[in-house]
Amino acid sequence: MSDINENIESTKFEQSLINGLAKEVLTEQRRNRRWGIFFKILLVLYLSTFLIIYVVKNTEMGSFSSDKHTALIEINGVIAPNSEARADYIVTGLRKAFKDENTQGVILRINSPGGSPVQAGYINDEIIRLKEKYPEIPVYAVISDMCASGGYYIAAAADKIYANKASIVGSIGVIMAGFGFVDTIDKLGIERRLLHAGDSKGFMDPFQPLKPEESTHVQGLLNEIHQQFIDVVKNGRGDRLIDDEKLFSGLIWSGQESIKLGLVDELASASQVARDVIGAEDIVDFTKRENFLDEFAKQMGSAMLQSITDSIRLQ
Repeated sequence: MSDINENIESTKFEQSLINGLAKEVLTEQRRNRRWGIFFKILLVLYLSTFLIIYVVKNTEMGSFSSDKHTALIEINGVIAPNSEARADYIVTGLRKAFKDENTQGVILRINSPGGSPVQAGYINDEIIRLKEKYPEIPVYAVISDMCASGGYYIAAAADKIYANKASIVGSIGVIMAGFGFVDTIDKLGIERRLLHAGDSKGFMDPFQPLKPEESTHVQGLLNEIHQQFIDVVKNGRGDRLIDDEKLFSGLIWSGQESIKLGLVDELASASQVARDVIGAEDIVDFTKRENFLDEFAKQMGSAMLQSITDSIRLQ
């Protein structure tokens, strides 16, 4: 009788175990289905977002205008690879502006302290290329508060440069700055350990004395880039510049004084140039800017990647 009871208990236990495993399997299947539905919805949202961005990007920057107009490109802030004044953004806007059949002229409205000579060089080169491709479309630079260094590098490619009498113009030079902490670490009793392969790999290290040959090398590099800058300005401004080397000393001047130096042609605002010079008072902004959809797409991409990574770890 005890054997029968034991068999019954064993059977019940096995049945209970099987039932428990079956429930776990069903629960896991439901969980996987929920995750599958979640990722499908996420994928649909992700693709929809990119579709919206595609549509917006192909209808922005003046695409709706069907009238004769002046195209405006804003160059604001530091000219750098990760700023809104980056070459990729400015060049994109320029190409759209020139390609638009209703564009009567292009205005570069500049308010920049300068920045990367490489980024400014890309923009300058593209302006010159587009002027050659579309010779009937004039290009004018209009300076608002400031057009210094790399900002003027870009402006020099324009047919004419306009400014306000109080605008800051110039700073045609190249600079490289840093600090030296040799005496500081000596006083604090700090030992500098610098390992490198290549005799000059650690040159200009701020915690070691500056060597004459390092200073000479860097100065030669700065002089070379400075000469490139000077050549761009001279090619762009021609005989409008006065014959005075102080123009390329890094000094700055007011818009009013810049006319006497040949750095600026006349005093005028963007609206004045559009109305009185180009003859198309209607201004259409072709400036490419990073909008909330671009940022949303980045966040969506990061979130989706993180969700997929988390789900892989959980399973």
